[in-house]
Amino acid sequence: MKPNSGTLVINIMNGGKAEAYEGVYQCTARNERGAAISNNIVIRPSRSPLWTKEKLEPNQVREGDSLVLHCRPPVGLPPPIIFWMDNAFQRLPQSERVSQGLNGDLYFSNVQPEDTREDYICYARFNHTQTIQQKQPISVKVFSTKPVTERQPILLTPTGSTSTKVELRGNVLLLECIAAGLPTPVIRWIKEGGELPANRTFFENFKKTLKIVDVSEADSGNYKCIARNILGSAHHVISVTVKAAPYWITAPRNLVLSPGEDGTLICRANGNPKPNISWLANGVPIAIAPEDPSRKVDGDTIIFSHVQERSSAVYQCNASNEYGYLLANAFVNVLAEPPRILTPANKLYQVIADSPALLDCAYFGSPKPEIEWFKGVKGSILSGSEYVFHDNGTLEIPVAQKDSTGTYTCVARNELGKIQNEVQLEVKDPTMIIKQPEYKVIQRYGQVSFECIIKHDSTLLPTVIWLKDNDELPDDERFLVGKDNLTIMNVTDKDDGTYTCIVNTTLDSVSASAVLTVVAAPPTPAIIYARPNPPFDLELTGQLERSVELSWIPGDENNSPITNFVIEYEDGLHEPGVWHYQTEVPGTQTTVQLKLSPYVNYSFRVIAVNEIGRSQPSEPSEQYLTKSANPDENPSNVQGIGSEPDNLVITWESLKGFQSNGPGLQYKVSWRQKDVDDEWTSVIVANVSKYIVSGTPTFVPYEIKVQALNDLGYAPEPSEVIGHSGEDLPMVAPGNVQVHVINSTLAKVHWDPVPLKTVRGHLQGYKVYYWKVQSLSRRSRRHVEKKILTFRGNKTFGMLPGLEPYSSYKLNVRVVNGKGEGPASPDKVFKTPEGVPSSPSFLKITNPTLDSLTLEWGSPTHPNGVLTSYILKFQPINNTHELGPLVEIRIPANESSLILKNLNYSTRYKFYFNAQTSVGSGSQITEEAVTIMDEAGILRPAVGAGKVQPLYPRIRNVTTAAAETYANISWEYEGPDHANFYVEYGVAGTMASRQVDIATQGWFIGLMCAVALLILILLIVCFIRRNKGGKYPVKEKEDAHADPEIQPMKEDDGTFGEYSDAEDHKPLKKGSRTPSDRTVKKEDSDDSLVDYGEGVNGQFNEDGSFIGQYSGKKEKEPAEGNESSEAPSPVNAMNSFV
Repeated sequence: MKPNSGTLVINIMNGGKAEAYEGVYQCTARNERGAAISNNIVIRPSRSPLWTKEKLEPNQVREGDSLVLHCRPPVGLPPPIIFWMDNAFQRLPQSERVSQGLNGDLYFSNVQPEDTREDYICYARFNHTQTIQQKQPISVKVFSTKPVTERQPILLTPTGSTSTKVELRGNVLLLECIAAGLPTPVIRWIKEGGELPANRTFFENFKKTLKIVDVSEADSGNYKCIARNILGSAHHVISVTVKAAPYWITAPRNLVLSPGEDGTLICRANGNPKPNISWLANGVPIAIAPEDPSRKVDGDTIIFSHVQERSSAVYQCNASNEYGYLLANAFVNVLAEPPRILTPANKLYQVIADSPALLDCAYFGSPKPEIEWFKGVKGSILSGSEYVFHDNGTLEIPVAQKDSTGTYTCVARNELGKIQNEVQLEVKDPTMIIKQPEYKVIQRYGQVSFECIIKHDSTLLPTVIWLKDNDELPDDERFLVGKDNLTIMNVTDKDDGTYTCIVNTTLDSVSASAVLTVVAAPPTPAIIYARPNPPFDLELTGQLERSVELSWIPGDENNSPITNFVIEYEDGLHEPGVWHYQTEVPGTQTTVQLKLSPYVNYSFRVIAVNEIGRSQPSEPSEQYLTKSANPDENPSNVQGIGSEPDNLVITWESLKGFQSNGPGLQYKVSWRQKDVDDEWTSVIVANVSKYIVSGTPTFVPYEIKVQALNDLGYAPEPSEVIGHSGEDLPMVAPGNVQVHVINSTLAKVHWDPVPLKTVRGHLQGYKVYYWKVQSLSRRSRRHVEKKILTFRGNKTFGMLPGLEPYSSYKLNVRVVNGKGEGPASPDKVFKTPEGVPSSPSFLKITNPTLDSLTLEWGSPTHPNGVLTSYILKFQPINNTHELGPLVEIRIPANESSLILKNLNYSTRYKFYFNAQTSVGSGSQITEEAVTIMDEAGILRPAVGAGKVQPLYPRIRNVTTAAAETYANISWEYEGPDHANFYVEYGVAGTMASRQVDIATQGWFIGLMCAVALLILILLIVCFIRRNKGGKYPVKEKEDAHADPEIQPMKEDDGTFGEYSDAEDHKPLKKGSRTPSDRTVKKEDSDDSLVDYGEGVNGQFNEDGSFIGQYSGKKEKEPAEGNESSEAPSPVNAMNSFV
């Protein structure tokens, strides 16, 4: 047994036999107050015996007869999983005709010649011992006789007309019927006198197995399976009885009593048959346990009267029937404790007048103490409606007044004694704004002032904050904040808005607001631009059968040139009142030649357009009716799609009115079956857009054409299109469904394609239905939510993304055509492996002392496996935001709190906390907290005592998602706006070192100013000396060798060459910018700042520009930009970006 634990460890890895430890175990925990016992724990060694040797004769079967191949696996513990395969280790295909029964036998409803083979092999897999046993191969030879005799159904299993089945409540009920017959019978299930339970009923093994999950007593009854083919039917009735192991109605609960009190222990359970209730005291049957005069047993209840301290004991309730038992422990603890007050003495409470005051008096005692409150040293007991007394001892003064200030005494007493405690209450005057800011209207470039004069309690220190539109004031020297006012100099339009004065103290806060409106001088009049006036005087000339010329006069442009004219037409014969777009011409053109269609009564109008918009339409032109003619075109979008399995629906888009070219528009519809030597079948229909051909075969191709005609003749010969008669639902389900689990959230499913002739329609793809059965970590079922993925085309595999780690799933596959879905394949079960957990649900840091902090946390919302431990890392942070040494602690997974001791007083610590499974660590959660400086000087808060107040700003729930070339980082932020964010990253196994932006340090700015001044002085001196004149040795050489063109000198001879600023425009080679969405993305380059040494002040400004320095590792590269010659920092330090 493990030290300091009740865990018994049996280890047979170093020798010993498991059979030696077979038996029933029970744990007893005992102390002076009593003894508790555990449930019985049964240990049985797993067994995987070999198959018994037997001589198997070949099976010779006549075609059409039924056949059963018996497996008869060896009896193992636990029972083996049975499956049939061939010599190539391929699973034998199963169908409605050939299937495996629940007992492992292989049933043939009727044999076919293709069933002949010599390698029917039954395998038994013993999962616990991870072994597979193989039966000798069975030979089957099918001989044919002509003709094959058809047979009506008979049941192969179960035999007879009736049978019985007993199942336990909450289990899965499996009922099986397998029938022989030719053609292959179809199985149907019904419940006599009732309906099969919805949402809990499933059919497996081609409907030969009825599965009802989570059965209850209501599922008892007679279930009938009916096997039917064209020759007749057979049926079998299974009488199902649902029994129940005991289950709790009311489990006994612990009792804590005071001497002389009464109490009861109630133990109520139900089951089928009704369970027997028996009691034990300290693990001994209560009938032979030591006598206790205060105890009386009444069936499922123990009644205690006038208990004494010696009555303390642990009682066990056992509820059992033939199907199981329940055992529960409940202690009866008789305590006699004098009162204790847990609230610190002389605790100070401060409130604002006219607000509620809550004075705590946390207590403990047995019997439960009575609480009384007094005010002052010799005051009377407080009572009346002005006070509220809470059950936890708290005194509430709903409306505290100035005279409520004073000392309050809490007294707790019971029959064993009494104790008192004093607390102090101070009531402060409320903070008020006695002169509030007022609404102001100011002209642009003027000056405005808002007043905010306050009155407050003399013992409270107020702070005044000004806001603009509920945000901080702009960082502008024009805004001057005084003691009692806000002044804005040189007002501009952007200063328009609402200004708020907020006054805060440690106990209350008040605010007042005023609106500032900025006005300007009246603007100078501007030129008015408008849409053009409509054209007028429309005229038609040059009328022909298929064309006409239109002219017009433009209207006024209204200071904006006309860019184009839009011409529209109305067909007064077919669509009077509806105007259609005809054409468009440039704004410089006032005539246009228009193309016309036969048999249309045209009217035209013109619209002018400029940059402002469109004019109103002109008045319509005169009407012009064109002559009739044969149709120029045939209907478009001709299709042939069946709506039913035995028809063909031919549709087309009808010609519009003006497309008819004359009166009497009709359509000639023609069709014939493709690839069959048939004549065209034609019919002339009225001006419609659909014709239905009935009595067609299911899903066969047709050649179709539709021709327009009117009173003057036919349109040109139409082109042929291919259509199909109606589809029907697919006949078969995909076979050989296999699932390959890739990782904890992704699986790949494979299946064999169905024969195209069984699709009976356009193959649109396959649908995979999958759903989560249960989480393997929580062992809890939930409502099944099926998900569907559709894979287009004749695909035979697909990926299932978004799976939940460490879960059990089921799936099936169906083929889809235009009519719908075919039957589903048998459900396939697969399990996802463990993954990394999500971050802990919360991390709270409470109870700060001089040298310790208490950490409390919640388990991950999604454990994604079995939690193995928690990892806590922490390090101190000094006032310059530098991080101290990192400490790492591994915490057992069953812990939810930890007290950290031996910490430094008055020190801020940063904590990193995450959970682990066997796969790895999950996302971490971070927190910061401070140990207190002096216990004597700490005033604890009135409500939520012991909690550390939130430290702002705070960043929570940092999550990362890494890819091959980048990483996305996101977080939640609490605190004031306009904060800079540092994202820290580095080599795995190190923690962050915070960077300090030296560009904002005063000493650095002063040093840079001094350097700039020295450079300026040197430039001035050089310029003065340059302009003094005279000849120097260099100048003499220049004069002696003067060239008409002075060539630039080369770098290799030490002189200056032609100036180039290319170096100034080189991109920074080792850096990246932080995106505005608070994520960091790794650049495509494999290099990083680590190559140059970390720890340097390499940072970015708020606009994303680089302002830091590199410390060089690459010695051969010239210094570029802002590179520094500082020595490189340690390579394993963290890098920071702003």
